[in-house]
Amino acid sequence: MTESCYRFAPSPTGNVHIGNIRVAIFNWLQARHCGGEFVLRIEDTDQQRSTPAAIDNLLQVMDWLGLDYDREPLYQSARRQRHRQAAEQLLASGQAYRHGAGQDGEPVVFRIPLDLEEFAAVTTVGPVRLELMAGQPLAIDATGIAYVLPSRKGKPVPQHSCLAGMHDLRVRDAAGNTLFSLPEQLPAIVRGEQCFSSDAATILEFTRRQVSFHDLVKGVLAKPLDSLRDLVVVRSDGSPVFHLANVVDDVDQGVTDIVRGDDHVENTYRHLFLFHALGRTPPRYAHLPMIVNPQGKPYSKRDGAAFVGEFRQQGYLPEALFNYLALLGWSPGGDREKMDRQEMVSLFSLSRVQRTAAQMDLRKLDNLNGQYMAELPLPDFIARARDQAAQYPWSTQAEPQLFARVAALMQSRTKKMTDVEDWQSFFVELPDYDEKETRKHLSKPGAAEALAELAEGLGQVEWEEEALEQAVREAAEKHGVRPGKLNQPLRLATTGAAVGAGIFETM
Repeated sequence: MTESCYRFAPSPTGNVHIGNIRVAIFNWLQARHCGGEFVLRIEDTDQQRSTPAAIDNLLQVMDWLGLDYDREPLYQSARRQRHRQAAEQLLASGQAYRHGAGQDGEPVVFRIPLDLEEFAAVTTVGPVRLELMAGQPLAIDATGIAYVLPSRKGKPVPQHSCLAGMHDLRVRDAAGNTLFSLPEQLPAIVRGEQCFSSDAATILEFTRRQVSFHDLVKGVLAKPLDSLRDLVVVRSDGSPVFHLANVVDDVDQGVTDIVRGDDHVENTYRHLFLFHALGRTPPRYAHLPMIVNPQGKPYSKRDGAAFVGEFRQQGYLPEALFNYLALLGWSPGGDREKMDRQEMVSLFSLSRVQRTAAQMDLRKLDNLNGQYMAELPLPDFIARARDQAAQYPWSTQAEPQLFARVAALMQSRTKKMTDVEDWQSFFVELPDYDEKETRKHLSKPGAAEALAELAEGLGQVEWEEEALEQAVREAAEKHGVRPGKLNQPLRLATTGAAVGAGIFETM
């Protein structure tokens, strides 16, 4: 086994979001950079949503983007028995309990460990004194500590902490009398032999501890233990929960580094305890900031194409999309944007992943894709363009030789394959006209008259660029149109659009 192992562990439920595939790209780049393994785990335990079609779609997307993996994919649904065995191990060691009467069919709950002296991820913060909301109930039992704090507006805010969260807890009333001392009663509480409740409790005094880890992107992250609850790891129907399955599979696959979205940071705090309880060293973690729109909100379908399949349908090349997503939140240094895959592998480092959210900019992606389009061998570009054109009605009139000439003209001006739709003016008698642009340019003084005269005279002109340009210049001068100012009206009359290749090349 290699020294490092990175994994991509999606839960395929349909289309593959660019945020998820960016996670795969970063894992792949880091694994290839350091000579480690890149493995694929399909977390398909949600059998209603993780359909065969969704899984096939995921595999096709990875193949299209060239994200190869070093072992056969691991299907989490096939490992249910292994996950149950881990739950039984936790039950046998007293690190989990069945919630309720203790009979089969009750959920299995993982207890945040009480003995944390040898767990380096947990450190002491210091003494804490919480003032409870008067008259509200306090309850302590094997599942934790339930209490109520007042909000700033004096409203009750229910809270719940695991037993480990309030080290050396003392419960006091308004007079300062001790109503309950957790250290003395803890063994009986854990065994379920004792519980405590009171409406007279007003003060909680305890030693706060926190769990922390060094994130390879975000730095040191920490969370107070009193904000954690014990964790359900097996549902009442016997199905393992994500948390347990995720950790057990990471252990069995030998995963050393976990690179994933920062929506998993809260899960990581809990997973550290599961690794500890299973006697395993936790992997290194790196959490990637989300992808946002220009307003700073999570990027979604409302902002444009959001799924990999949509970008593919819109004519983006896989090399360009891979390149763009790799640079969405990571910088190799300098102003480099277009890079081949080997360059990205050699330069990639998690230390250069930005801590702030990455903004999706479709214009940058279009420009980058256009650069990749321009570098395609012409025969390849023609073939791709012909495939794209086949879905448009005018393609039946596109004679192959003329189509090849048009493709050669337009290749450097094509940003994505769907731009081929705009080539229709080369193959139809009259194009579709942009009414707004037509009114704007043809209403200028002398434009319509100059075009009318030009139309009559073009039949006598050699259809070469220089001759066409001379004819247009003469018509413009005759009708008082400044040199070059007839080009835009001519483009509209010829192609129906306001932008395109050079007008004389186009003609």
